[in-house]
Amino acid sequence: MDTVNSPLRADARRNRARLLAAALAAFTERGSDDTSLEEIARRAGVGIGTLYRHFPTRQALLESVYRDQVDALCARGQDLLAEPSPAAGLSAWLRALVAFSLTKRSLTSELLAGTGSKNAPVFSACRTEMIETAAALLARAQQAGQVRDDIEPVDLLRISHAVVAATEHAADPGTEAYRLLEIMLGGVLAAENEPAP
Repeated sequence: MDTVNSPLRADARRNRARLLAAALAAFTERGSDDTSLEEIARRAGVGIGTLYRHFPTRQALLESVYRDQVDALCARGQDLLAEPSPAAGLSAWLRALVAFSLTKRSLTSELLAGTGSKNAPVFSACRTEMIETAAALLARAQQAGQVRDDIEPVDLLRISHAVVAATEHAADPGTEAYRLLEIMLGGVLAAENEPAP
C-alpha cells in the first residue's frame, strides 16, 4: 500500500506525523547518518513495525522528512505573501531558507547518497516547489520596487545555498550564515529596503 498517496486513518496519520517529528528531531540533534530507525520509532512511541508500515526503507523516511520540511518552508512563504512589506516578507523567507539548509546538511547528503543524483524526483519536486515560492515572494517585492529587477528566483536559492556552504566549517555556522545572508540581502534589496542590522 502506498501510504504517501492513500488516505490514512486518523490513528495512522497521527503515527506518521509522530514518526516524522521524531525523525526530524533526531536528525537535527545528531545527524541523519548517526540515527537508527529503532531510535526514531522509540522516540515516536511506536513499534519498529509501525515505522516500516509507513516508511518501508530508510530512504523513504529520509525523503518524507525532507519533503515535509520543504512543504513547511513553502507554506511559510505563502504566509509571508501577506506581509505588509514585500521586501520584509522576502527577507524573512530567505532567513527561513537558510535555517532549513543549516539543519538539513546531513539529511541532504544522505539523501543524495541514496538517490545518486541531484536530479532525483525528490530533489526535483522540492526544488520546483521552492522556486515557485521564491518567485511569488520575489515578484511581489519587485513590483513594489523594493528589490532589483534583474534578480531571478533561482538566484535567491543559489545565493542562499552558497551562504550555507561557505559557513560549513565556521566555528559558529549559524551566526556566520545569517551575517553573510544580511550582506547578500544588501545586494538584492533596493537601498531604502535593506534590513536593519
